[in-house]
Amino acid sequence: MIKPGQEIPESLLNQVEMAWRPYDPCMSCSTHTLPGSMPLEITVVDSGGNTVRRLSR
Repeated sequence: MIKPGQEIPESLLNQVEMAWRPYDPCMSCSTHTLPGSMPLEITVVDSGGNTVRRLSR
């Protein structure tokens, strides 16, 4: 879904955040953050483990 040279849409970052919440109890408590305001950093790596891109909001 993340392709080189394309802008990463906010909706995709929201999907990544939702996928992560079950694994981190602190992030799953929606009373501590407003929708869309949770800090998020994604590191995209290739099959060799090399960092391709870092995304954050």
